[in-house]
Amino acid sequence: MIGLVTTTAAGRTAAERLGVLGDTRTYAVREIERAWRECDQLVCFLAVGATVRLLAPWLQGKRTDPGVVCVDEAQRFAVPVLGGHAGGANALAERVAAVLGATAALTTATDAVGLPGLDTLGWPVEGAVAAVSRALLDGEPVALHAHAAWPLPPLPLDDAGEHVLAVTDRLVALDPLTAVLRPPSLVLGLGASRGVTAQELGDLVDRALADAGLSAGSVAAVGTADAKADEAGLLALCAERGWPLTTFPSAALAAVDVPNPSAHPQEAIGTPSVAEAAALLLGDVLVVEKAKSAMATVAVARRAPRGRLALVGLGPGARDLLTPRAEAELRRASVWVGLDQYVDQVRDLARPGTRLLVTGLGKEEERAHSAVREAQAGHAVALLGSGDAGVYAMASPALEAAGDDIDVVGVPGVTAALAAASLLGAPLGHDHASISLSDLHTPWGAIEARVRAAAEADLVVTFYNPRSRGRDWQLPRAVELLLAHRPASTPVGVVTDASRPTQAVELTTLGALDPARVTMLACVVVGSSQSTMVGGRFVTPRGYRWAQS
Repeated sequence: MIGLVTTTAAGRTAAERLGVLGDTRTYAVREIERAWRECDQLVCFLAVGATVRLLAPWLQGKRTDPGVVCVDEAQRFAVPVLGGHAGGANALAERVAAVLGATAALTTATDAVGLPGLDTLGWPVEGAVAAVSRALLDGEPVALHAHAAWPLPPLPLDDAGEHVLAVTDRLVALDPLTAVLRPPSLVLGLGASRGVTAQELGDLVDRALADAGLSAGSVAAVGTADAKADEAGLLALCAERGWPLTTFPSAALAAVDVPNPSAHPQEAIGTPSVAEAAALLLGDVLVVEKAKSAMATVAVARRAPRGRLALVGLGPGARDLLTPRAEAELRRASVWVGLDQYVDQVRDLARPGTRLLVTGLGKEEERAHSAVREAQAGHAVALLGSGDAGVYAMASPALEAAGDDIDVVGVPGVTAALAAASLLGAPLGHDHASISLSDLHTPWGAIEARVRAAAEADLVVTFYNPRSRGRDWQLPRAVELLLAHRPASTPVGVVTDASRPTQAVELTTLGALDPARVTMLACVVVGSSQSTMVGGRFVTPRGYRWAQS
């Protein structure tokens, strides 16, 4: 919950606006101690100095204190004061600033220069975190020591360096120059007798991991049998350590080939293995065979890293039409793959250490396969396209090449058709179709059949790729097909370079449209029989009035 601490009328008004952030509660300044104890984060509409003095008696440490953001009386700035990373105050300040139209004044060094903090990656981190972070900030070489490739965000790492960032689930000796990230690579299978305590289970797990030289910080999940779904000690251990618990039917466990089957669980619940079988159902390779205590068993499996492919639509061109989610994915990816002009469009968002794989026009398949290969190698990849990645763009060829061995994230974007429609008025107010007139990937016969079907169905039609130097007859033919089913007075909008500095908008009619004035960079929107012009704007009514014969 986010506590909103106010003392003035302006603060109370601003606090009301922050209700859109979700679970919020407003407190008077005299209630700030209660807010501190009840809330995960605080937004204080107070001066920074006053806030620090008020909160000072209750400060415990950066790992446990709530994140605190201060907002000034004029609501010009949102300033993270406590818990910038661990408490989420930096991210909260940006959210608050977005709602209030303020500026998030981030002073954490890594955030200020665009480097991800090692303690913000969502994985446990230990060792010389401050020293390695300072080396990254100062441009000193930091070596990456990893037993496998994980989809890390971009970091300016080197092959060699005095400072080291280790990414491993193995126990390593810590020193003043090494920070260790614990990837979520280990999963536990646990079997238990009725009444086992959380203490016994925890001791067994810790001993098994330590004997194998593995870190509990890399444990990502726990599995057991359905019959143990209500075992109090098991539930208490998972809750205490923040481990998600998955239970499996006995039949699923029994189907797993394990090195150490046992008659006891077979007789009790119908499977020769719980711990080893559950670990293998959650993981890929068994790294610790079954170990026992008086009332429990544990086994450990390792998951192979999964690369991450984000399919990012950049929108039609204007920076303010690039969605926040797309920008976040670009900053998260350590590898960008894209057409040169699209990469140039957002190059300033690339964090230090981002690797750019750039190609020219006409190499869509090459870009798609390159992005998938990089993700399969374990990297965090962003495949860039214009508009929405799934609309006449890179998502389709990438997903045709991708298997189930990588994670894929689709990021919706503002399409060219939507950008064009917003400039014309409301031409897409009723049913509509988008058709590409390029026959590079689709036979013209199929395209013509679709145009004819849209014409007969009286749909508003948006033509993508309407005309190029080598394709100058397709648009006139499409117009001819449409004129057979709707009047020459039908409104038509031609929008070139929507949202870009070279943007051009033309309103005409189907009969007066001059295809020679249309370029490859345009969207052509043709109305239905119901579309009209109102106040100089192209409108398709939401209510349909079918012409009666």
